[in-house]
Amino acid sequence: MFAIHQEGGYSCVEVFFFRTGQNWGNRAYFPRADKSLTAEEVLGSFLSQFYDGKPPPKLVLLSHKIEEGELLASALSVKAGFKVEVSTPQRGEKKELVNHALTNAREALGRKLADTATQTRLLDSLVSALQLPQPPRRIEIYDNSHIQGTNAVGAMVVAGPEGFMKNQYRKFNIRSENLTPGDDYGMMREVLQRRFKRLLSAEAGAQAKDDDVPQWPDLVIIDGGLGQLNAVRQIFDELGVTGVSLMSVAKGPDRDAGRETLFLPDRPAIKLEPRDPVLYFIQRLRDEAHRFVIGSHRKLRKKDIREAGLQEIPGIGPARKRALLHHFGTLKEIERASLADLGKVPGVSAESARRIHDFFHPARS
Repeated sequence: MFAIHQEGGYSCVEVFFFRTGQNWGNRAYFPRADKSLTAEEVLGSFLSQFYDGKPPPKLVLLSHKIEEGELLASALSVKAGFKVEVSTPQRGEKKELVNHALTNAREALGRKLADTATQTRLLDSLVSALQLPQPPRRIEIYDNSHIQGTNAVGAMVVAGPEGFMKNQYRKFNIRSENLTPGDDYGMMREVLQRRFKRLLSAEAGAQAKDDDVPQWPDLVIIDGGLGQLNAVRQIFDELGVTGVSLMSVAKGPDRDAGRETLFLPDRPAIKLEPRDPVLYFIQRLRDEAHRFVIGSHRKLRKKDIREAGLQEIPGIGPARKRALLHHFGTLKEIERASLADLGKVPGVSAESARRIHDFFHPARS
């Protein structure tokens, strides 16, 4: 079932999935379309692409009657191997379902517009707080993660006027073999060199393919203090990068959120009031980078664990490894096991169970 709502030059298509009469969930889509297009035109274009890689159902309900409805029904019937009906109900239970989907579309678009408006205000406030030349259209936030220098990974998250742009996120597996374990400066140098060398070497025309998603950042944010900021400045000077504003965010005493210090080139450090919306916005950016890099690091670490086996866990020798695999069957099931379940394995003490559980489920830093 598809329902579309338009407002403020934006469109939202709310899709509900039904199987054997049961609601299997719903999702809101915000297709990019010319503001002059009608709801019917946007919906028709959306539907023509939606079932490209999905099996069509026997009945497709729509909130608006599209001009190519019969043609779409024929195409879906051929794809499915059975008759597919495309209908815009006018009354009864199906009409009530469509109205419910329309309400969801209207509310989802309202939240989207509110988020966009809030983001725009925050970006304008960021200009004032940081004395930026203009509201940034692309902010890149960098962080890195490792445990005693192992499985080192860097990450970049991206935000803009419409919020986080997750399709622009990137992770960087640290390749340098001559880095000292835990060398955060060296890790950041590698990440930024790889990122900006790629931008600098790309043809100028390639950077402007999509004006909605600029490839060059207006602002780069680093997790760290004045030392990290100066290191990034040196990297940019070496590469010849200009026109990009820089800021580092140092955690407050005892990592206390709300007491961060902001460092910018050639300016005194800034401390914003704990309730300042701009500080909250900066915290959200930093925390998203931290969340993404930690997730990337855990995936890399788990891959190494699977390849190396349980012997990577201190105190787990061949006998306990055999007992664990005999009890759970696979390493993946051991990863998923609770502390209590691990403690039930013959030959595994409470302390060993805790080590195993902590190894697969490290505390969030």
